[in-house]
Amino acid sequence: MKRVIDHIVYAVHNLEETVLEFEKKLGVRPIFGGYHRSQGTKNALINLNNESYLELLSVDHTNTIISSPRWMGVDVLSKNQITRIALKSNTLENDQAVLKKHDATMGKISGGSRNTTNGSVLQWRLIMPLSTPEVELAPFMIDWSKSQAHPSTSLPDMGCTLIELYATHPRPEQIRHLYETLDFKIEIKESQKISLNMVLNTPNGNITL
Repeated sequence: MKRVIDHIVYAVHNLEETVLEFEKKLGVRPIFGGYHRSQGTKNALINLNNESYLELLSVDHTNTIISSPRWMGVDVLSKNQITRIALKSNTLENDQAVLKKHDATMGKISGGSRNTTNGSVLQWRLIMPLSTPEVELAPFMIDWSKSQAHPSTSLPDMGCTLIELYATHPRPEQIRHLYETLDFKIEIKESQKISLNMVLNTPNGNITL
């Protein structure tokens, strides 16, 4: 299958405050998604169309069962920022081998679920994103084929689309090779800072995050 983005993870310290900030900045209010009971996080979503979305993710402090370290870098977050990207996949086992070759700690396949606000349950299989580092340029992969729907299908058209996605890294050739192996195009710029960045077209114009 052609490699496409499933979702972009924007980890935040306070979900409710960030929803209000994004509404002012983008001109659209992120919609509360639900809770990841097995991961100790919660999210709000912005539809980016083409069955993709931006996920605002934070610790769910009401969850007293799951403690640190939680996934996606939420426990080591220095500031609100993109920490992970997810690609769609129907070949998780093949992707697992590629990621393990890149980093032996990567590649664990697991199932997951989330309760939605309308009472339905979304189900997925994914290659688990790790709890660290804060920003991980290597993508994780997700397969929704066992789910009744994709999260974006429950969202209205919010007037937002992804214009550009790029990363920065001190040794960009390492990350470029990984993405070439995964057959996904992303610009990797050389910088001492490791980061993921995107440009969105929104009701308030083009916004860089």
